[in-house]
Amino acid sequence: MSQPMNLPVSNPGLIHVFVYGTLRAGEANDLRVAAAARGIPEPELLGSASLHGRLYDFGAYPGLVLDPTGTAVRGDIYRIDAALVPVLDEIEEVYPGGDALFVRENHAVVLGGSTVDCIVYPVSAQHVAGRPVITGGDWVAHRLARE
Repeated sequence: MSQPMNLPVSNPGLIHVFVYGTLRAGEANDLRVAAAARGIPEPELLGSASLHGRLYDFGAYPGLVLDPTGTAVRGDIYRIDAALVPVLDEIEEVYPGGDALFVRENHAVVLGGSTVDCIVYPVSAQHVAGRPVITGGDWVAHRLARE
């Protein structure tokens, strides 16, 4: 499992995360709500971005398999306090040494012409067999369309 990087921001306790599913604003595991519930400073939305891969429907949440030849998967980049990372790990059930569905990795994400190093929570490709692909690459739009 990759460890979070100290990114070049004004406060070394702040890092970036790319969220594409239930951690997005207004979704079931909204990272802003998770931070507020634990007294962690509010995440700062930097903007919408995308990573290439395949987005799968797991029912209540999506899973992203990163693939540079895949479709653009829509998400948002937030600047977060480092104290929020263990909370996000808990939400995504990422634990050291485990065979978890989600993993924590660092990836470069393009935002407005600049590259931002972000924590991303993709799923292991071995766990997507038989799951439907979300062809549009946008979990929120997919969820709303099926409701």
